[in-house]
Amino acid sequence: MNHRAKKRFGQNFLVNEQIISDIVSAIRPEPDDNMVEIGPGLGALTRPLLKKLKHLHVVEIDREIIAQLSKDYPPGDPKSNLILHSGDALKFDFSDLGARLRIVGNLPYNISTPLLFHFSEYSDLITDMHLMLQNEVVERMVAKPSTPEYGRLSVMLQYRFYVEKLLDVPPESFRPIPKVNSAIVRLIPLPAGEIQVHDRNAFAEIVSAAFGQRRKTLRNTLRKYLQEEDFVSLGIDAQLRAENLAVDDFVRVAKYLRGRTINAAVE
Repeated sequence: MNHRAKKRFGQNFLVNEQIISDIVSAIRPEPDDNMVEIGPGLGALTRPLLKKLKHLHVVEIDREIIAQLSKDYPPGDPKSNLILHSGDALKFDFSDLGARLRIVGNLPYNISTPLLFHFSEYSDLITDMHLMLQNEVVERMVAKPSTPEYGRLSVMLQYRFYVEKLLDVPPESFRPIPKVNSAIVRLIPLPAGEIQVHDRNAFAEIVSAAFGQRRKTLRNTLRKYLQEEDFVSLGIDAQLRAENLAVDDFVRVAKYLRGRTINAAVE
């Protein structure tokens, strides 16, 4: 397919056959998997996946690519095992695809973080995700507390997923060649019983506030939520910064605030 990459869609097409093979090996597709690929592009992953799957959902926004996919895999053709969904993955309702969903794809780097948060909303339906992202984003996803990369993205993903970096992908693996390094990351949802956050929106608000001004202490960033006596009750030093708190610490803060709200309502 002769297709010019479009900057507005963040398109960089994977062409390195060894990297493609390594990604498919990491995914380990099984025939009956309920899998969806985000942004199939020129089909670098699509073709090898289709050889192993009974069917593959793909979500694509580029009209030219949609037209080509429709030609190569005609809708309604009993011989075709590709199910095409045209549209924006950021607006796509993944619950329409059912449970035990496996998400794969080379995500557009210009919207990768919003996409990660969008996928997170369907974590109850997801078995795993194998995603290509800018390496800088992957390093933030897997970062540990008290490191420069650790931040809001780290906490918001790690409280709901096991996150593991699998593979570095050099720029030369793509056409056109991007100016950044890439990496493959695996996300597996935590069992429901291990997720201790009851109010996701409240948790997100607390984490966002804490990291909103990274150089300020928790006493300042969380003053809307916690007073000195609250920090004492939690056993958290108010002089620390958000980057010094583990994911479990943020969970404890959220549970503490929820308990305080419930007690106030009872009184």
